[in-house]
Amino acid sequence: MSQTIAVVGVPTALGGQLPDKRHIGMAEAPAALRGRGFMDRLREGGLGLRDDGDLRIEPGYRPDPDPRAQNRALIAEFLPREAAMVAASVADGERLLILGGDCCAHAGAMAGLRRARPDRRLAIAWFDAHGDFNTPDTTPSGNVWGMPFAMLCGRGDPDLVAACDGPTVDERHAALLGGQVLDEQESRLLAASQVAHFGAGMLGTPAGLAALEAWASAVGREVDGLYIAIDHDVLDASGDWSVTMPEPGGLPLEAALDAVRALATAIPVVGYGATAMNFGRGDGPKTVGAAAQLASAALG
Repeated sequence: MSQTIAVVGVPTALGGQLPDKRHIGMAEAPAALRGRGFMDRLREGGLGLRDDGDLRIEPGYRPDPDPRAQNRALIAEFLPREAAMVAASVADGERLLILGGDCCAHAGAMAGLRRARPDRRLAIAWFDAHGDFNTPDTTPSGNVWGMPFAMLCGRGDPDLVAACDGPTVDERHAALLGGQVLDEQESRLLAASQVAHFGAGMLGTPAGLAALEAWASAVGREVDGLYIAIDHDVLDASGDWSVTMPEPGGLPLEAALDAVRALATAIPVVGYGATAMNFGRGDGPKTVGAAAQLASAALG
């Protein structure tokens, strides 16, 4: 792998809507991260970044009352373009850094990594307070940002799965980390799947971290690389993070860093994505600092 890290922004909040409209700020997060010094922090830490700019997504947000999959046509249109942009960005062996946007960005990122190297077997570690494992048949909200983990595993309606070239990962090579706010049917789907699930409380213990290390070691013998997807609401809401959907009882930052380091030690990290930040709320400078620490732990 090249030491160069290609940066791609995915400025979208098309994946859903909340009554107070605070989610709209997710579409502005890639520009906000750059403007708040996120990239400078990574460069100061020794990472070689090449900023390939943002995927063009217009509109970045649109209200949609569809109870099954909001903005599905717009999402199904931009995901293949994201995959093509990512594939071009990493064509010479570069690693990938995605700046989101909502979590749909991760599905396009995985598709792009697979397009660049179809022979490569990838694992995914999905950090999120939520499961993102719904489908249009199980969702209680219609929010597609609650579906991308399922989509890249090949689950969901054919148009959405096809838009991200799903499945791009075998479920036995996928893990949900920190997931604690799960819909009932989503929880059942996860429990019946081969996806590993490491809860926030579990990861805060030595035994939980050891279990994660064992999973990563076993999976690392079967795959060629790892994509780490971090929805920053996985961090405990007591930290006053700048995120769209803060949740209490989440991971302390140090526990999240320990988990990322354990994964990166066991499996080469070919891509990393940071999503769901929203700088219209919470402690922005603190959030940028945490985001830089997590990205550096994965890619450094």
